[in-house]
Amino acid sequence: AFDPENTHFTLNHIPFADHGALLDPPTADVSARCVSALSVLPEGRRSQVVADGVKYLLAEQEKDGSWFGRWGTNYVYGTWSALAALNAAGVSHSDPAMQKAVHWLLARQRPDGGWGEDGRSYWDEQPRGEGPVSTPSQTAWALLGLMAAGEVGHPAVARGIDYLIKTRNGEGLWDEEHFTAVGFPRVFYLRYHGYRAFFPVWALARYRNLTSGNAGPVLHAL
Repeated sequence: AFDPENTHFTLNHIPFADHGALLDPPTADVSARCVSALSVLPEGRRSQVVADGVKYLLAEQEKDGSWFGRWGTNYVYGTWSALAALNAAGVSHSDPAMQKAVHWLLARQRPDGGWGEDGRSYWDEQPRGEGPVSTPSQTAWALLGLMAAGEVGHPAVARGIDYLIKTRNGEGLWDEEHFTAVGFPRVFYLRYHGYRAFFPVWALARYRNLTSGNAGPVLHAL
């Protein structure tokens, strides 16, 4: 199941396939994490491994500009992951792939300034990047993706930051009832209670640092 390059998806269709997941194929979000981490090493951006990772991510981009998210729901998560990796690897913010992803994220912002997506997007022909409500974690993912693509000054980012600030609870954190993590797509989803705390804090801190002129390369790595 965990062999490299195991993409024999037909295995998932045999009758005794556990949740339709007998293999663990490469995914954009996991690959993006690896590219992000390797890019901050001294020779990272110039390494063939990072170059191959970037090539893979560009090939995995959906026609609408988004990326699939295996371990977070869903295209908002995957698109943030890929944008962060491409930025860390030194891909220009003006690159068509990054610009297409930026436009996709901007088009999914909700009227309240946040972003939200539910598990329906794991089914074919269902809307991507949409859900019944905005959530703190997914709003943070979208903001981190936009900021990684150089859009810290975009009005949509300011609206997203305002959403996070206004939706804090009495403890200064956030409430989140919806499931934004994934066990098996189309089978079951998870709620990690830390998501509603550390992702919004991460996005707010990133925004503060970037708007204060602290735009070092490590800041952009993830």
